[in-house]
Amino acid sequence: MSFTPRESLTDGRGRPYFLWDCDLTLDQFREALRHSDPEVRSYFVGKVMRQAKPDDVFQFVTPRTIRDLWPRLTRYLGNTREFWTWLFETWEGQGRAWR
Repeated sequence: MSFTPRESLTDGRGRPYFLWDCDLTLDQFREALRHSDPEVRSYFVGKVMRQAKPDDVFQFVTPRTIRDLWPRLTRYLGNTREFWTWLFETWEGQGRAWR
């Protein structure tokens, strides 16, 4: 994996590059990913999957988390839904998805 380095992940205000459309710091975003409401978690997991580099997604969520939320979060993936579906289907075919 080729993760974005921490110093390049956020702007001067602490906002992650992939949250260009909302004003949350990295810490606030991480909190949202732990929200008690699965719909809120799904929205923010979908947001990172839709707007971040694919490798960076796995800095924030595990494939297992994605699998658990998959039925709820697919509506938040937009044009990236095909990519993520293909990726996890490919991993499943290799016997390594959702770990």
